[in-house]
Amino acid sequence: MASHQQGHAAKAILYAFVANLGIALAKTWAAIFTSSGSMMAEAIHSYADTANQVLLYLGLRQSVRPPDAEHPLGYGKLSYFWSFIVAILLFSMGGLFSIYEGFHKLHSVEPLTKPWVGLLVLAVSVVLELFSLLGCLREIKLLRQDRGLKAWLRHTRNAELVVVLGEDIAALLGLLLAFAFLGLTVVTGNLVYDAMGSICIGVVLIIVSVFVAWRIKSLLVGRSAEPALLQVIDEILASQDGIEDVFNTITIQFGPKVMLAAKLKIHAGVAIETAIEQINELERRIKERAPEVGWCFMEPDLTD
Repeated sequence: MASHQQGHAAKAILYAFVANLGIALAKTWAAIFTSSGSMMAEAIHSYADTANQVLLYLGLRQSVRPPDAEHPLGYGKLSYFWSFIVAILLFSMGGLFSIYEGFHKLHSVEPLTKPWVGLLVLAVSVVLELFSLLGCLREIKLLRQDRGLKAWLRHTRNAELVVVLGEDIAALLGLLLAFAFLGLTVVTGNLVYDAMGSICIGVVLIIVSVFVAWRIKSLLVGRSAEPALLQVIDEILASQDGIEDVFNTITIQFGPKVMLAAKLKIHAGVAIETAIEQINELERRIKERAPEVGWCFMEPDLTD
């Protein structure tokens, strides 16, 4: 299941990488064609978005490194670290830079040159970004199954898909705002609309980056497994022969893998060898039905 989720995340990252690279190349062409400094700045912004996908993929690959002596629970949380870095870059290089550019344009009297080129590039960019968003939503749909998108967002532990979805939505909204405000600038001849467009785009990017960072923060701190997995674990524990009571269970998500610890009460009078066999059987059943459980610690006890 863990590798299955990673495969969907990798595809979503690839869609976003291709879309952002295509947008960056289109903006670069427009910047060279029009000799526009602001369009070149937009191109640099898109190249930064492309680099973000590389960071997400780096985290995805590093998170599956096997445990070692210094990291006995593996490197799963590296995916959260790189996702958080991307959220910071989205806030700074995306949101703050766009707002700065907007305020700079408010005090600029330089007229727009060949605005139709900008509109054409934005239209192409919208198509490419829509391709990325639809691809991401398709991968999410395969994972969320019968859950709604809102419920999936609230419960998912897949940091990469959350980041890609947030980036895609922010980028698409930004492009639509840019197209609308640039169109207003062309129609009215008032450069204030172009400046306000950049500021509005920056606000959108900041809102999305804060949301993404907030979601990733809980995973960095240490969050339990998804409710669906917790339900499966509880069902197995309740149906296991020889277990009189389950005092408590603890799960922590480590990237694609989950650590499970449980305190159990074994039936009285059971021999130690039999109790060990029952616990081993319990662990085998759990990992068979929930392969994303990478570590399973069972503590037999008399009281909680």
